[in-house]
Amino acid sequence: MTASSHELYELHRVMTPVLEIAYHRAGERRRESDAPVILLHGFPYDVRAYDEVARLLAEAGREVLTPYLRGYGPTRFLDEGTMRSGQQAALAQDLVEFMEALGIERAVVAGYDWGGRAACATAALWPERIQGLVAAGGYTVQDIARAMEPAVPEAERNLWYQYYFHSERGRQGLEQNREELCGLLWRLWSPTWPQAEEAFAASAASLHNPDFVDVAIHSYRHRFGLVEGDPRYQELEVSLAGRPPIVAPTVVLVGEENGVIPAADQTGTERFTGPCELRTLPGVGHNVPQEAPEAFVEAVLSVC
Repeated sequence: MTASSHELYELHRVMTPVLEIAYHRAGERRRESDAPVILLHGFPYDVRAYDEVARLLAEAGREVLTPYLRGYGPTRFLDEGTMRSGQQAALAQDLVEFMEALGIERAVVAGYDWGGRAACATAALWPERIQGLVAAGGYTVQDIARAMEPAVPEAERNLWYQYYFHSERGRQGLEQNREELCGLLWRLWSPTWPQAEEAFAASAASLHNPDFVDVAIHSYRHRFGLVEGDPRYQELEVSLAGRPPIVAPTVVLVGEENGVIPAADQTGTERFTGPCELRTLPGVGHNVPQEAPEAFVEAVLSVC
């Protein structure tokens, strides 16, 4: 889809126990037995990353659902008192509750960045709910217990924004300069993608969700063990601490020009104990579905 045609990509809202989740819907299932496809975006992106992917999947006869994650776009918390958590277990629980609210027993899920983590965590914790998985960046369930172990200096340099968010200065920087900062991350993470700046402009509005900063800051502090999570997700975090395997048929997509995670660190294929195929994408950075929509669609259809 082009920026002008996304209006045809229907916007809906559904209530879960914690959120009113806004999502786009495209296409119709040709057979009742076909599982819907749920596409999950990352930080600091939004559903616009999937416009072309959704169009192509809809043309292929798939029902496609693309929710805005907590803290993005029109998605809203129902209770002012709810902790604005960005922890991995919250994202996974959101996905399951989204499916339950829509009466979806099983789905094909695909994602990158935060969305890839939500998809991986859900596939690991609720294998019966996931028919197939596309994981751009590989197995991304966080190993929080080992988060303080240093990586090689080259990799550490790429994580500067995470360390920035650990400080009050970083929180204020994200609050005051969210478009400038997030636009910079888009360009750094997709260094060979000439459309990054133009595409960012179409997604920037989603970063003005009133909970965006709180959710993002909590995410980047929780994953390093610097803050507590929401108690409602503690049991799930305990389960994820063992980095459980994923049995669903999986395609791992590796962008070779990913400016934040080196290609060699994007697999974790030993954690995929079911059928798993690794596909490398030359010239593709971090935002895989928007940079390489055809390859992303091929991966989704191969696990449907």
